[in-house]
Amino acid sequence: MAEASNSLRGKVAWITGSGRGMGRAHALLMAERGADLVVHDVLKDEAAATVEAVRKLGRRCIVSHADVRDVGAVQGLVATAQKELGPIDILVNNAGVGQHRPFEDISEADFDLMFGVHVKGTFFCTQAAVPTMKERRSGKIVNISSIWAMTGAGINKASHYCAAKTAILGLTKAWAKELAPWNIMVNAVSPGGVLTEMPIKTQGWDMIREKEKRVPLGRWARPEEVSYAVAFLASGEADFISGQQISPNGGETIVGI
Repeated sequence: MAEASNSLRGKVAWITGSGRGMGRAHALLMAERGADLVVHDVLKDEAAATVEAVRKLGRRCIVSHADVRDVGAVQGLVATAQKELGPIDILVNNAGVGQHRPFEDISEADFDLMFGVHVKGTFFCTQAAVPTMKERRSGKIVNISSIWAMTGAGINKASHYCAAKTAILGLTKAWAKELAPWNIMVNAVSPGGVLTEMPIKTQGWDMIREKEKRVPLGRWARPEEVSYAVAFLASGEADFISGQQISPNGGETIVGI
């Protein structure tokens, strides 16, 4: 039987923030489709659980707890991954932090954390992964943004988060053009509400159910429904797609012509 066109067999995927939530879902789906994994999360217990699940699927895997803001540590991770697994074919910049706070109450430390993890982390993880992609003239980079990069947070009060996620879209567009000569595709996935541990813990089910009423499909996404978009962009099926944004949001926000 011919191999499925969405197969990731023989690929090495590095997924930041893959200890839990969407990141873990991305890791498991890619492992199911044949990829070996670099599991990367500062949460050690959660990362260990992802590693165990990936290995049960029969895939090779290494783990890192490096802070994505630590440029030297990230560069070291890439060197280790190449030695243990081979060159990185796929990078998913998924690591992130959330914080709901009125504009007037956002401190310099809050701002630096938000831009450090989302923007600096995305920038320098990509910078570390790109050289070997250029050497092989092949690579897929998927940046995780947010529906709020398009709409703003509104009553959720998270303007620094919105700004950081919007910056990721700017990087996506710029890199798509800059890296195209090396056959490196760069795209973004901007989810709406997703049923992961973080929003369930911070917002509670009553608030989530109220927010789901604003979604035409009547619910938030399951983590794996976002992962399908990520895995598609990482696969050979997306070899002519670059600089684009996919927003799995159940119709909550509809943009374009």
